[in-house]
Amino acid sequence: MAYNLKENLMKEDRFSGGHRMCAGCGSPIAVRTVLRALDPEDKAVVCSATSCLEVSTFMYPYNAWKDSFIHNAFENAAATISGVEAAYNLMKKKGKIDETWKFITFGGDGGTYDIGFQSLSGAFERGHDFVYVCYDNEAYMNTGIQRSSSTPHFADTTTTPAGTVIPGKLQQKKNLTRIMVAHGSPYVAQTTFIGNFRDITEKAHKAIYTKGPCFLNVMAPCPRGWRYPTEKLMEVTKAAVETCVWPLYEVIEGKYVLNYMPKNKLPVEEYLRLQGRFAHMFKPGNEWMIEQVQQEVDKNWEDLLKLCNM
Repeated sequence: MAYNLKENLMKEDRFSGGHRMCAGCGSPIAVRTVLRALDPEDKAVVCSATSCLEVSTFMYPYNAWKDSFIHNAFENAAATISGVEAAYNLMKKKGKIDETWKFITFGGDGGTYDIGFQSLSGAFERGHDFVYVCYDNEAYMNTGIQRSSSTPHFADTTTTPAGTVIPGKLQQKKNLTRIMVAHGSPYVAQTTFIGNFRDITEKAHKAIYTKGPCFLNVMAPCPRGWRYPTEKLMEVTKAAVETCVWPLYEVIEGKYVLNYMPKNKLPVEEYLRLQGRFAHMFKPGNEWMIEQVQQEVDKNWEDLLKLCNM
């Protein structure tokens, strides 16, 4: 896809404003940008697991979605879209449908990394032609900021409160992007919002127009759970990329491709200090936490460079 910022901005928006997502939230930006990657003539069926996104954009009888939209339970978004895609193929085979339809599912990390992983894995194993987009805000934000398997090491959440007993979450973040690669998907990518949105737009277009089950993992910060000022959203995602906490890469038919190499890889504290959920790590005596996270990030980055043959 030849990226043209002006042409992309001129497309009709498929996701309305006026929804009730928080100011400074990353998920509506992820949704709007992914849907803009659709070709204007193509129709889409969008499915969303129960989440902040769903409850804030689909309040009956109000709806922020301009494409056909399905809300389903927390755990079965991928299963639902699988059935829709199968029904579409049958109707097209019988000559009842002529148009080209695309199938896109959105889920938060709770409904993707954890509760919905069984239906996601099954849909990929069966080979349905759809795109699953995880907007990763690294906790169960909709129900009270509880930890998920996506929550980073030492993050302060309501179920892993940093204090005298534990220093926040005790486990490292699950690497779901790599897990989805292991499913044999033709296209898997990790992205977020930086610069002119070129990275996420191009990856969304590739995912939508690649035959088979494709997966996008989008870092989508949450101002309530991460505790940053709403206007700092882009600064947070940029710091995640520049510190290599959230590398930008894609895997095309099993081949790893690094999309961005920081000119000067920043120390991890440049990312951590922007967020209140890591504030305890900067207290005297807790320097070991920052050092440990830096070691973990460095190892993950070195492993990724090897996979990319760099």
